Amino acid sequence: METARLRAFVETVEKGSVKAAADSLGYTPSAISQLITALEKELGITLFTRSQKGMRPTTEGREMLPLVRAYLTHEEELYTFAAELKGITRGKLTIASYPSIATTWLPEIVRRFKNDYPGIQISLMESIKSDIFRRFEQNEADLAFLAYSEPMPYEWIPLSKTGVIAAVPEDHRLAGAGSFPIKECENEDFIMGSWGKEMEILEILERNDVHPEIKYTTYDTPASLAMVRMGLGISYVNELSAQFWNEHLVKMPLDPPQTITLGVAFPSREHMTGAARKFLDYTLSYFGR
Repeated sequence: METARLRAFVETVEKGSVKAAADSLGYTPSAISQLITALEKELGITLFTRSQKGMRPTTEGREMLPLVRAYLTHEEELYTFAAELKGITRGKLTIASYPSIATTWLPEIVRRFKNDYPGIQISLMESIKSDIFRRFEQNEADLAFLAYSEPMPYEWIPLSKTGVIAAVPEDHRLAGAGSFPIKECENEDFIMGSWGKEMEILEILERNDVHPEIKYTTYDTPASLAMVRMGLGISYVNELSAQFWNEHLVKMPLDPPQTITLGVAFPSREHMTGAARKFLDYTLSYFGR
């Protein structure tokens, strides 16, 4: 099976049009169309619905997508390994990460890694936990940086603990206190990230028998903290994610203190690409492992 046909298929799904896929891969739109048509004939199924609005994958095309990505990943493993044997490292690496880790730990780890392996292309996708798991399921990510919570269906290495804090408006009645009683959120308008399904925060609330009324949900922490600054409520967030937010809100440790564990996850060490294995090594070195 020709790899070019598979890459044309994946790029067209991701970009939504033949022209965009052609621009990404360095082909003409006509060549991309021919590659896709040839793949459909080879497989005996229709992969796209064609219209003036673009290319939409059929049900069969959507079901094929993770399998094709996995096929291409294994091909990349082969070429990466062969390149390493020759002393020339090349390849692609896709990392999914909480925004908090993407803006704190990862820039330095990436800098160190790229200094030694400039031939590896890195894509960094900021994601919440549900997105990260979906990316693993769809073979879209090699590694992921996130907080631990049950269930964790992937291989996992803990890296560091971070405190969970309360973020309150600067004029909040408890803004001058040394800590924020964890049950006090039951008396507040509560703002929750991850569309209200921030698992590590939900686990802390459940463990402490705390049941706030969630008035607002957001995608990620910056949006939650922006709402706190506007006086719309309070939020519980991990300390790392609030590191650069220091104006017009107050950050307070919870009482009793709470922590979460942040780390790196991957679907399978056995099937990691060479680039992913090397990046994992650099990550562990960053944390003194």
